[in-house]
Amino acid sequence: MILPIYTFGQPVLRKVAEDITPDYPELKELIQNMYDTLDRSEGIGLAAPQVGLPIRLVVINLDLISEDYPEYKGYIRTFINAHIVEYDDTEKDTSEEGCLSLPGIHEKVVRPTRIRVQYQDENFAAHDEWVEGYLARVMQHEFDHLEGE
Repeated sequence: MILPIYTFGQPVLRKVAEDITPDYPELKELIQNMYDTLDRSEGIGLAAPQVGLPIRLVVINLDLISEDYPEYKGYIRTFINAHIVEYDDTEKDTSEEGCLSLPGIHEKVVRPTRIRVQYQDENFAAHDEWVEGYLARVMQHEFDHLEGE
């Protein structure tokens, strides 16, 4: 099912999202609906607040850009209870970003090129890893939504 994407001005986009547990109602269906919505919108990332839910859930599909970034071929991931726990500020990059919640607006954003993230996957297995490059940028953008930013 395609979910409505909330745009600028909706209060849910300014709330800090909450962690969830494996018994969150209809979680697998929600995750699939978020991927369907992401696919329909031709985006590469979608956070639950963008579909009206103040929970820490993000889906990312970088397979869509694998022609330009072959290292992301098949990269389709779900991030539950995601948090950025450390920024490596030794190198930053400026790139233009767009957002499904701000349709038609693209701005240059400066971000660290390397971050440490902790999250759970769709099976609630815990992950703690350093991420860099374009994936780090996408994660920072989507995880910002979880912080109400």
